[in-house]
Amino acid sequence: MTPALPGLFLSHGAPTLPLDRSHPTHTFLKGLGTTLPRPRAILMVSAHWDTRIPTLTAAPRPETIHDFYGFPEELYVLRYPALGSAELVSETAGLLQASRLEVAEDPERGLDHGAWVPLMLMYPQADIPVAQLSLQTAAGAAHHWKLGEALAPLRANGVLVIGSGGATHNLREFFRPVAGQDESYVSKFTAWLEDALVRGDKEGLVDYRRRAPDARRAHPTEEHFFPLLVAAGAGGKAARIHTALSGASLAMDAYRFSA
Repeated sequence: MTPALPGLFLSHGAPTLPLDRSHPTHTFLKGLGTTLPRPRAILMVSAHWDTRIPTLTAAPRPETIHDFYGFPEELYVLRYPALGSAELVSETAGLLQASRLEVAEDPERGLDHGAWVPLMLMYPQADIPVAQLSLQTAAGAAHHWKLGEALAPLRANGVLVIGSGGATHNLREFFRPVAGQDESYVSKFTAWLEDALVRGDKEGLVDYRRRAPDARRAHPTEEHFFPLLVAAGAGGKAARIHTALSGASLAMDAYRFSA
């Protein structure tokens, strides 16, 4: 019998994370896969795919998308050759439809770096089938919690549901740091976030834009926060399992949602 699996939220950071062996999040992700029951398939919800309605990758061999520029050449030769899963796509589509959500499939779409960067570190053999589900950023926070609720039965069926984004994600400050600038908002926001997740405060998390300290500075745009709401919406008691920083403005926290 396939064991029930926890859900995960991972901060994936820069695309160079697989090459940055000195970063604590690289080390964390390298060991994370060994701490989990082996899934039969993985459903990724990444910050880097946004569509009008929920859309699933349906390619039998999803390509590795290098959706970035200006990085070292060695990054562009990396491939994550996992198979797709028609079974997982069908199962996921059925759950979304049962929750009265529209759903589509994309037979051409591959895995963006929000998906393959953490997977390359967690499961380097690429021997677990993977499908990716898109965000609908314009639909707002409550919509993404509802997506997670719809996906919850997958976890009891041996599917590892992973939201991949960032605990904070202020790229302007990351690329243009100002000497002496107060960066304490990062720790204030992540402390609020941990408290809200551990308490299971759905109302507060969905309304984080008004309730969390410095929410608009922590997330000037929302696409890196919404994968966390999907993971939390899929249920389970939250525990922070990793914390680190990239620069001063990218919090690399990770959460596990118990089975």
